Amino acid sequence: MQSTLEAVECWVLRAPIAEPLANAFGAMSSRPAVFVRLSASDGAWGWGEAFCNFPQVGAEHRARLVDSIFAPLLKGASADDITALRTLMETRTRQMVIQCGEPGPFAQVAGAIDQAMWDMAARRAGVPLWKHLGGARDHVNAYASGLGPDRVVDVALAKRAQGFRAFKLKVGFGAERDRRNLADLRAALGAAATIMVDANQAWDPSQAPARIAELAPFGPLWVEEPMLADESAQAWRTLAAASVVPLAAGENIRGRAAFDAALDGGWLRFVQPDVGKWGGISGCREVAAHAASRDVTLCPHWLGGGVGLAASLHLVAATGSAASYAEVDANPNPLREEVLEVALADGAAVLGSAPGIGVEPDLRRLRAYLVDTR
Repeated sequence: MQSTLEAVECWVLRAPIAEPLANAFGAMSSRPAVFVRLSASDGAWGWGEAFCNFPQVGAEHRARLVDSIFAPLLKGASADDITALRTLMETRTRQMVIQCGEPGPFAQVAGAIDQAMWDMAARRAGVPLWKHLGGARDHVNAYASGLGPDRVVDVALAKRAQGFRAFKLKVGFGAERDRRNLADLRAALGAAATIMVDANQAWDPSQAPARIAELAPFGPLWVEEPMLADESAQAWRTLAAASVVPLAAGENIRGRAAFDAALDGGWLRFVQPDVGKWGGISGCREVAAHAASRDVTLCPHWLGGGVGLAASLHLVAATGSAASYAEVDANPNPLREEVLEVALADGAAVLGSAPGIGVEPDLRRLRAYLVDTR
């Protein structure tokens, strides 16, 4: 007998932080999260998480979209057919998205719901999501993300002591500061350490080649989002041809057509879809398959709470290659730390054999961070 969705529930959480989390275009003054839970008529359930870092008021808005639009829309829908549910969300909200001009928030909510459907399916099957998705390994390379612009070496050494062997530095804070930070990081970690850099779209096409060339002597594996994600295909091709460091992007690409264009265009060596920004597990699996056919390495983006991080780790374990990396935020975040403890072994995150994504948020434990959105 087919099961149906009985409830789509949503919680907004916001954790204060001692110091704002800076990047090239602004700063986060708190750590927000939107956790979504689906419940089905057969007793099954699953969890997902929507992107809500920017703007800082975005978490409450995503939750209201869930409560006012997605929960009524999905009640009674099949809880067994993930593809059909994804199609239902896309077709029934398309007119609304056009009317209000908010493709991002709608896609983020849909991504969280898709994650929850896959978590539910794997829990029903009694297997971890990485295995349910056809993966053969329970571990994935992980890197400590979000280093900089301050205390770069101290944070990196602390993360190395925790078991990380790869590290990503934020740049875009001025040429001299960027170069000094990367030089210090390379000197402290040694030649064998894997280091990436993330410009967060900081440079324009005319600046980017010179900025990248200044960082190249320190051997970064990639430079991420060196310019605006929506620059023209020609601008990206030109930069890729001029860059002495491979390019990475994807967190700000939305939609299958846009990912196809980027992958077919040949300018990316690393692609970084985000399960909470567009596509959920379903869409990111499609991106992963296309990337593999183009010899582009899957390294998903994630910078939120523990639910989405768990989903991202399982995605990489199931669909990535031996060269793939999963992103694990190096900065304090109770909404990650109190939901998921990332177990590291020789630089790899070990997922284990718990059913689904392997996490069950304890909302009573997290009650100090809950936000009333009524």
